[in-house]
Amino acid sequence: MKEIVRIVEVFGQIDFSQRKAALATVVWVEGSSYRRPGARMLITDDGRWEGAISGGCLEGDALRKARQVMLDGAPIVVTYDTMDDGANSFGVGLGCNGIIDILIEPIDPTDAQNPVALLDEFIQKRDVRVLATVLKSDDSTGLSAGNRFVLTDQTANLIPDWLQDDMLTVFDTGKPLTQAYSVEAGSAEVFIERIDPGIELVIFGAGYDVVPVAKLARDLGWHVTVTDDCVAHLAPKRFPVATCVLFADRQAVLDKLTITNRTAAVLMSHNFNYDRAVLQALLTTDVPYIGMLGPRKRFDKMQAEFEKDGLTFSEAGLDRVHAPIGLDLGAETPDEIALSIMAEIKAFFTNGSGGFLKEKSGPIHERLANRQRNFAPQSDLTVSTINSN
Repeated sequence: MKEIVRIVEVFGQIDFSQRKAALATVVWVEGSSYRRPGARMLITDDGRWEGAISGGCLEGDALRKARQVMLDGAPIVVTYDTMDDGANSFGVGLGCNGIIDILIEPIDPTDAQNPVALLDEFIQKRDVRVLATVLKSDDSTGLSAGNRFVLTDQTANLIPDWLQDDMLTVFDTGKPLTQAYSVEAGSAEVFIERIDPGIELVIFGAGYDVVPVAKLARDLGWHVTVTDDCVAHLAPKRFPVATCVLFADRQAVLDKLTITNRTAAVLMSHNFNYDRAVLQALLTTDVPYIGMLGPRKRFDKMQAEFEKDGLTFSEAGLDRVHAPIGLDLGAETPDEIALSIMAEIKAFFTNGSGGFLKEKSGPIHERLANRQRNFAPQSDLTVSTINSN
C-alpha cells in the first residue's frame, strides 16, 4: 500500500509537458525472486524511478527498456532469467534462482483509465479490489495489451464471463494468477492480482509508548487511528504521523470507528478500567485481531470480571485476544516493543509463523504453479528474454 501511495504521489508531480512515464509491474515469478507479482516501479524518461521490481539488480535494464516503451508507445513484457549465479548480461551474479516477467507499459496522463489513475482511485476508496491486466492477445479477441478489468465487492460490471470466476477466486484467496484464456476465436493471457488497502491499526490509549507504535505502523503504510478518552493525551504534536487522532468516551468509542476484516485493535492505555470497557465492546464486533499490552494475568482478571457481571463470550471470540501482545523478541524499550507488536500483527494477517526463516522448510514465499506459454506474442506486445548465463 505504501509503495502504491508513493507511486501515485510522484506521478502527480511529473510535468508531462516535458517528461514521459512508464509503469513496470511484476506479473509472473517462477522460482525465487526478491519481489512478488504485483510489485511496481514508476519510471520517467530522465532515468528516475519510484518503487522497485527487484532488490536493485533488474532496475537498470528495466529503465532502458522503459525508455523504448515511452518512445514506441506500446507495452512490452520482459523476461529475466536469474537462475545462474555466474556471468550474465547484467554484470553481476544475481543468483535469485527465478524467472521473472515484467510488464512495462507507457502511461498516458490524459487517459482516465491509465494504470496509475486506477491506483489513485483505489487509494481514495480504500477498498479491496482485483485488477485483471491483459498481457497479450490475438487480434481476433478485441483485446489489447494493457486493457484492464476491475472487480470490487460492490461491482463486477463489464467483466467478461470467461474471466469472472478466476477474478472472484483471486478476490477470495489473494493469490495472483497469470493465465491464458480462449477468447472468441483467439487467445489472451491475463495477469490477475488483488490489491488491499493495508492493515487498519486502531490504538486505544495515547501514552508515550504509543508514539513509536504509531510511527512504525505509518512507516509500513498502515492506516493508524489513535483514540483515548483523555483529551490531554491527544495533542496533535504527539502523533503527527497518525492518520486520525480521535477523542471518544470509552463507552461510545466504537460508534466513531469502522471495523473491517483488516482492522487490528491494540489496547495500550495502562488503565485497567478503560481497557476492560473497550475490550468488552470489541468482543461484540467482528474485529479479527485484538492485542493487549501487559501480562496475561491482566486479561485473566478482565475475564473474571466479565463472568462476575454475567457477561459471556465465546471461546472463539476470546481467542482473538492476544495478551500479552507481541512476538517474543526479547523487547525491552518502547521502540523494541513497538517492533514486537508490529511483527505479530503482520504475521497474523499474513498467516506467518513468526519464526526464524532458517528453520522454515521449503521456499520463503509460496510458489506459484507453472503457467503454459501456449501462444506467441502479437504485434502489440513484444516479449524480450534476457538470460543470466
